[in-house]
Amino acid sequence: MYFKVLSLCVHLKKDIIILQAVKSERHHLFVKVPSFGFVFLKIHLYFSFMSVNEKYHAVFKPGECYHVYNCTNNGEKLFRSNENYYFFLKKYGHYMQPFAETFAYNLLPNHFHTVCRLRSAETIQQYLACIKQENLLKAELAFLENTELYFDNLIESQFHRFFTSYSMSFNKMYSRKGNLFHRAFKRVHIADEKQLFHTVIYVHANAVKHKIVKQLEGYPFTSYHSYLSDAASLLSREEIFNLFGGKEAFVRMHKEQTDYYYKDPGFDDE
Repeated sequence: MYFKVLSLCVHLKKDIIILQAVKSERHHLFVKVPSFGFVFLKIHLYFSFMSVNEKYHAVFKPGECYHVYNCTNNGEKLFRSNENYYFFLKKYGHYMQPFAETFAYNLLPNHFHTVCRLRSAETIQQYLACIKQENLLKAELAFLENTELYFDNLIESQFHRFFTSYSMSFNKMYSRKGNLFHRAFKRVHIADEKQLFHTVIYVHANAVKHKIVKQLEGYPFTSYHSYLSDAASLLSREEIFNLFGGKEAFVRMHKEQTDYYYKDPGFDDE
């Protein structure tokens, strides 16, 4: 299904012309105009005129929680060794920790899930202010100049940086070429604590859903184990324990509801 763009807002800054479709607040078309003129235009398509289900393509907003997930092209393996899983988490922490708090994750053979809450615009501004301006990317500069307009684009850009960085390392390691991930990764806005509660369990139980293991404790590459450990973690564990009513309730609820999610997950994911 295609939609007709009714009007465009044009913003000009330095060598970037930004065309924003008024019909949808999150679609942008970036056209870079080289300094030597208009003979050649390099077009970056952070934009698609094809409509998508808004539920799975939510707009990123400060302080809001999201279930973010993505899969590989054609079901290809995302991880070929245990080291790949740990490297993926390292990359995730490097690119996303300054922009989001993480509540849960699960790394499956050909896709991943994460549950996170985006940091406030002020927190991200303070983080970017510590970086030399010449080292800031265009998405970051645009955000600093107009926080409200470019917050969504900044977070999407950061996720793409994360995907690209992992993909480039993965391709180099395995002499592979081409895209590894689906370009249009999915993100579902988590509206309230009830939805957060169920999403955390669903993510942790995802390996059971896909019949990789019979019990969620049997799958190693999930944040569920971090919640049972006393070791230092970047996860916001105390907040999730409070949501569940304590550590014991956290474990009990996961065990009670894993079978429910396995039979009727209630989510449309990869």
